[in-house]
Amino acid sequence: MSTEEINVGHTIVGIVSATSRIMLAADEIDQYQMFDQLIEETKQKLAKRAELKDGDGLIGVHFNTNVVNVNVAPKFLVVVGYGTIVKLDK
Repeated sequence: MSTEEINVGHTIVGIVSATSRIMLAADEIDQYQMFDQLIEETKQKLAKRAELKDGDGLIGVHFNTNVVNVNVAPKFLVVVGYGTIVKLDK
């Protein structure tokens, strides 16, 4: 898994995305360190989805982090990850 391109021959298999989220209680105001956990969960989901599509890895991986506030509900931390599945040339 890489955020950059790779310098070896490869074939693009497709694009994959994954989302992880956590709901925070009203008293959990400043829990932004939990983004690290959500990014790790999202990385695992991306890797599994690439594997299911017979990919050797992911390139161009990006993560977006969001804090979602809902007036009538608790706050959510959300991580969306996406990348390109590749098969390495043999």
